[in-house]
Amino acid sequence: MSWWWSGAVGAARKTIDQENVELKYESVALVVGVTGIVGNSLAEILPRTDTPGSPWKVYGIARRPRPQWDANHPVEYIQCDISNPEETESRLSHLKDVTHLFYVTWASRPTEAENCEINSQMFRNLLNCIIPNAPKLQHICLQTGKKHYLGSFDSYGGVAHDPPYSEDLPRLNAPNFYYNLEDILFEEVEKKKGLTWSVHRPGTIFGFSPNSMMNIICTLCVYASICKHEGVAMRFPGTKEAWSSYSEASDADLIAEQEIWAVVDPYAKNEAFNCSNGDVFKWKHFWKVLAEKFEVECGEFEGGERLTLVELMKDKGSVWDEIVKENNLVPAKLEDIGLWWFVDYILGLEYPLDTMNKSKEHGFLGFRNSKTSFITWINKLKDSKVVP
Repeated sequence: MSWWWSGAVGAARKTIDQENVELKYESVALVVGVTGIVGNSLAEILPRTDTPGSPWKVYGIARRPRPQWDANHPVEYIQCDISNPEETESRLSHLKDVTHLFYVTWASRPTEAENCEINSQMFRNLLNCIIPNAPKLQHICLQTGKKHYLGSFDSYGGVAHDPPYSEDLPRLNAPNFYYNLEDILFEEVEKKKGLTWSVHRPGTIFGFSPNSMMNIICTLCVYASICKHEGVAMRFPGTKEAWSSYSEASDADLIAEQEIWAVVDPYAKNEAFNCSNGDVFKWKHFWKVLAEKFEVECGEFEGGERLTLVELMKDKGSVWDEIVKENNLVPAKLEDIGLWWFVDYILGLEYPLDTMNKSKEHGFLGFRNSKTSFITWINKLKDSKVVP
């Protein structure tokens, strides 16, 4: 049974007992953005004994101090702001044993021009530090996303390709920091003989990370919790197209599995891959699932002037503080955990579909049931006391 197949059907996996087993690591991963939504999945999957390339030693980098919910991962955690070249050099140049680099982070700024500047700076700082100092470095995995085809938040609505999206579509004629990162990647791998790369383009990610800037499930769970606390229906903050048209998602574990496959499989080298679950769903069906999980009245699409979470959740900070206190949740401010603008964006469009044909043709056959994925990550947020 292939390792991604066992993951897809929810089989339990063994983890490495770091205290009782002395390992000679075959592979050493550097996960940049380890507390993000895919970084968290990489931190859980890489140390497992059946993961390709195992046994893995894992370094994890993030801007913030290590969060409470990340403490159990067998990862050597390094707090580092890679937008600062001096800090990057001082804290990361000693990582001479790194063999595989997973870049799964980004920084958000108000405009795409600013996004291009800060994200390019971060990626260059990191590669300028790691490539010269890690002689065993074999592969760089870069995660971007579906905005490669759809356009940036700035340009949405005017430049997008006609879906379904395939990896051979040309770049859009508009600024996009994903393109900048790819150009830097292609330029830098040429500096080291034998160094390979892969690019991964997921869509809306279903996963676990209270710190993620684009975690739709966490934000929806916070919204449902506030509706339950106030005894009101969970109204749908989106358009008719989002409510009744087909959407697709990318499970965070599936993305991590594809990225690990790409760094160890010779047939996946120097390629870009879409990554989605392989099925479709409608939000009008998942809205009922969400309402059931939080025992709250399920609203319907109302029509008329569009509702937005930015407006519905305005001035709800004190309500969330009450919920955290009453349910003994992990302390978090509403503005840090409720990313209303992002959910408004996703639920404001007819979501474009992609194709996984290239990934399958190259040998990656992983998939997820999106409904099962949706419920699984809601349960993890509840079990971790992020939401009640």
